[in-house]
Amino acid sequence: MTDTAHPHVFDVTESNFESDVLQASIDTPVLVDFWATWCGPCRTLGPMLEKLATEFNGAFRLGKVDVDANQQLAGMFGIRSIPTVMLVKDGQILDGFAGALPEGQLREFLSRHVQPLDGEPAAGGDEAVAAPTESPTEAVNRLQQAIAAAPDQPELKLDLAVALMRMGNVDAAQAELDALPANLATDARAVRLRHQLELAGALAGAPTMEVLRDRVAADPTDWEARDLLGVRLLIEDEPAAGLEQFLVVLEKARDWNDGAAKKRLIAAFATLDDAELVGRYRRRMASLLF
Repeated sequence: MTDTAHPHVFDVTESNFESDVLQASIDTPVLVDFWATWCGPCRTLGPMLEKLATEFNGAFRLGKVDVDANQQLAGMFGIRSIPTVMLVKDGQILDGFAGALPEGQLREFLSRHVQPLDGEPAAGGDEAVAAPTESPTEAVNRLQQAIAAAPDQPELKLDLAVALMRMGNVDAAQAELDALPANLATDARAVRLRHQLELAGALAGAPTMEVLRDRVAADPTDWEARDLLGVRLLIEDEPAAGLEQFLVVLEKARDWNDGAAKKRLIAAFATLDDAELVGRYRRRMASLLF
């Protein structure tokens, strides 16, 4: 539990999640630490995160989620192992990692997104340089050459999986993702890619957009049609309309297909780059769930 010795650290529960994490992250990024009392690595990571939250002097807030006491929140974020840390900004998951990283890597992670409010850069902050623009095909070729030269660097294989997905080669991206070692399976990019593949796979053999629209018009409670229509709208660059379909299912038939609407929303949030849109719909989802 937190205390007054750490003014930038607070406990996150299902009751304050919407206000203190989602809404608050519009003004100040919130680093969300998923932990449990029985987790040994959590006892190592937690104090380091609290130290950095104090050092950064309010540039970000640290929210602590006890997964045993807040199982719905852990499920909403798709937490598979602890400790897992997610950085939320503008109501959207911006980045994250799993496991108890050493302090140097924690500083490097934070420096990519925030700087201490006293103006002193965090260690490694000056090293962040925007990558040159390259096409997905160029990225795949570059990464394949890099992997051939350094086959013992699994991070390159994750980069390749992401590049293959951007190129539209879904099967190859899935194969690379499945072959990743366990320590990379919960990387933020791997989680995002997994959600992208999940959405793409849902459309295998699915009806056309027109057929799905007609089905929903004929029967508003055709949840399967709404679900697939939402996925099609997302894939075909109408994200707000797609999210609306999932929200209707969540509101009217939350338990349909083992809670598919909530899973679709979580997957969609992880794949969209529009922070304002994601923040708005994440808050609407939270208002329905809590």
